[in-house]
Amino acid sequence: MAQEPSPDTSPSARATDLRPADAWLARHGLSGARPTPLLAGRLAVRRRARLAAHLILAVLIIASALAAAYDRLASSAFGGFQPHRPLPLLVLTALVAVLLLAQSLLDWWVRRVDQRAGATLSRRAAHPIQPSWRAVLGRPYAVFAVATFAGAMVLAWSALAVPDPTVRQPAVVLLIGLLGVTAITAVQLRHLLRRPVVAEDEESLTADVVMRVEDARDLTTPSVQWSLPMVLLFGTAPGWWSAAAVANVILGMVVCVALRVRTPSSATVARRVMSVR
Repeated sequence: MAQEPSPDTSPSARATDLRPADAWLARHGLSGARPTPLLAGRLAVRRRARLAAHLILAVLIIASALAAAYDRLASSAFGGFQPHRPLPLLVLTALVAVLLLAQSLLDWWVRRVDQRAGATLSRRAAHPIQPSWRAVLGRPYAVFAVATFAGAMVLAWSALAVPDPTVRQPAVVLLIGLLGVTAITAVQLRHLLRRPVVAEDEESLTADVVMRVEDARDLTTPSVQWSLPMVLLFGTAPGWWSAAAVANVILGMVVCVALRVRTPSSATVARRVMSVR
C-alpha cells in the first residue's frame, strides 16, 4: 500500500491515526496489509465527516422539536388558541437547506482528501467496473432503507389526517424534517457511488471497497426516521398513532439487527466485488 502521506494530514495526526487504521484492518480480516499514512488519513477524515454528519442530523431533530414547541406555545399556553404561524415552518425549511449545503461541503472535503491522496500514488489500481449500488449497498439494505422511509412518511401523513390543529402542525414539521433527512441521505449516497477509487494494489483496492460498503450501511441506519416522529408527536397524537409509531420502531430494530447478523460482512462483500475483476 502507498507510503506517501496525504497532503491534508499533519505528521502528528498521521501518527495518531495509524493505530486506529491498524485496528480497522484487523477488524476486517486485512491483517496482512500495513496501516499506511494514506489509509490512516482516509479513515480519519471519514470518522470526522461521519461525526459532523451525525451532528447535522441532531441539529435537524432539535430544530424540528423547537419549531413544533414554538407553535404549540404561541397558539395555546400564552396566546390562547391563535392561528398557527408560518414562521417556524419557514425557518425550519431554510435550516434544512443550510444543512444540505453543510452536508455537501462535508462530502466535498472527503472527496478532496481522496483526490489529493490519489495524486501521491506512484501507480493507480483500477477496478474495471465502478461498484454499483447493488454491489455496495445490497438489495436487502436498499429495501430496508426504502421501507423505513415509507413507514415514517405513512406516520406523518396519517397524523395530517387527524382533524386536530395541535396534531396537524407538528405533522407538517415532521414532513419537512423527513424530506430534509432523505435529501441529505441521497446527497451522501450519490457522493459515495461516484467518488474515485484510491488504490495502488489489491489490498488497498479491497480496503477502498470496504470503506464504501461501511459508509453505505451506516447511511441506512434510520435514526432520524425513528426518533423524529416520537419527538414531535408522541403523547400529542391519538393513542392508535402512538401505538403505530412504537410498533414501527420495534419492527425496524428487529429487521436492522437481522440484517447485521445475517448479511455478509463488509469485508466479504468487498472480496466478492473484487472477484469480478
